[in-house]
Amino acid sequence: MTRRPGGIPGPGPGTGVHGDAPGPVRTCIGCRRRAPAGELVRVVASAPVDGARTVVVDGRHRLPGRGAWLHDDPGCREQARKRNAFRRALRVSGPLDDSAVG
Repeated sequence: MTRRPGGIPGPGPGTGVHGDAPGPVRTCIGCRRRAPAGELVRVVASAPVDGARTVVVDGRHRLPGRGAWLHDDPGCREQARKRNAFRRALRVSGPLDDSAVG
């Protein structure tokens, strides 16, 4: 156990579900499980064209805008669609086409 400033005890290094995961940990918007970012696909909403936005895969994790993370699994994609998670996670109002995700 380590000590936080002020002498408050806190969890030691390497604790937790992904304490040993290299790099950032993200949550899948489909299944809501946490995983290292390298195991997930990042998606973003494209700029509006004729008032509608499209969800696009950001393979290099470099596209601008708010991103969402998803396992590359048909079950996770379907769960995200059923729960309207793309629109919520990307904070998009209005029409959103998620067919490019798969």
